[in-house]
Amino acid sequence: MSPIARLHTLSNGVRVVCDPMPGLRTLALTVAVRGGARWEDEATSGWSHCLEHLVFKGAGDMGAREIVERIEGQGGSINAATGYERTSFEVRGLEGTLPLSMQVLSDLVFRPTLDPVEIEREKDVVAQEIAEAFDTPDDHVFEMAQTRAFADQPLGRPILGSVESLEPLDRESIGRWRARLYSPDRMVVAAAGAVDEDELLALAERWFGGETSTPAEAPHAARFSGGAASLARRIEQANIVFQLPSASAVDPDYPAARMLAEILGGGMASRLFQSAREARGLAYAVDAWHEPYEDAGVLGIYAGAAADRGAELARVCADELRALAEAGPTAEEVDRARAVLNAGLWMSDENPAARAGRAAAQTLIFGAPIPSQVMADRTLAQTRDSVRAAAATALRSGVAATAVLGPRAAAPTGSAFHAALFG
Repeated sequence: MSPIARLHTLSNGVRVVCDPMPGLRTLALTVAVRGGARWEDEATSGWSHCLEHLVFKGAGDMGAREIVERIEGQGGSINAATGYERTSFEVRGLEGTLPLSMQVLSDLVFRPTLDPVEIEREKDVVAQEIAEAFDTPDDHVFEMAQTRAFADQPLGRPILGSVESLEPLDRESIGRWRARLYSPDRMVVAAAGAVDEDELLALAERWFGGETSTPAEAPHAARFSGGAASLARRIEQANIVFQLPSASAVDPDYPAARMLAEILGGGMASRLFQSAREARGLAYAVDAWHEPYEDAGVLGIYAGAAADRGAELARVCADELRALAEAGPTAEEVDRARAVLNAGLWMSDENPAARAGRAAAQTLIFGAPIPSQVMADRTLAQTRDSVRAAAATALRSGVAATAVLGPRAAAPTGSAFHAALFG
């Protein structure tokens, strides 16, 4: 984040971040709220995602078509996303489109029409989305792993919810949910690019400053429980996910955990790509990632492999993890991971949408944006020892979440990973 990014707080608790990028002719506006699937119980599972769909069916004086026509008529684009911990709305446009963008996003979050006919229609649409996710193996296997990683918790339920949990939705219930979820005290308005601070603050006060907060309790602490899930399907390839507990977004060890994921399976030079794919031909696709939540984190591995080679692949993945936990990475691996992560940060820094989204997320988590140089310094400070410690921490609990979706021959893959890793 640029050192010139500035944070302001409106009287109702909405925080406003202005991050001008001199010389640009484009801008990005993000409105993000600290609220999503983690704020749901089993009966309301999927309501946050469905609400995000519904606000686009009409808001303020706009119908569904006019919402997008107003933005696209100025050459812009509009989008939204619901996650476990945040829901965000984004407009990208040219210099001068900030007033329109602020009006549209304000209407979406504060003044949606929530027409009963549209509610019933959208429940059908989401039901199709749920079915599509189930029919897509490399999507559904991640849901299976998440369910085992955080069993019987909001983090372990699909963001889409279920047909049963969406059935009771009506105008009154979703209206109450909107007021609770899109509360000003948990909202950030962030703009980056061709923006003027005085204009942004005046527009934020007009469009976001008059709403009343509806406080909600924070979600319960996450607990990585682990376990195995397996689903047999008549498809050609086994889809495999392994997950281990790791650092949260606020953990001082988070930069080391990110670097661990990069070294393990972040690119073509990574350990898993070289050992599992290049040296042994066990998988066409294999990669690793780190997913941070506010109070938990996940180190994950995904692979697509022939069913009868799943167990061998699992042992290779376990061996690489144990090697990193015991001996750590090489100096060359650390240097390469530092370079990749540092370059990725500065490349994203040239994108107004990336900067606005990052500023909003960091403000919700940490209370303020973090300057890009600070993030870069944290990455560059990581060492062989810090990465080794992050790997050892991931293995220390002795639990893993595994998910295998594919031919029956792949079923032993999860138990093979657990046995190879923990004995």
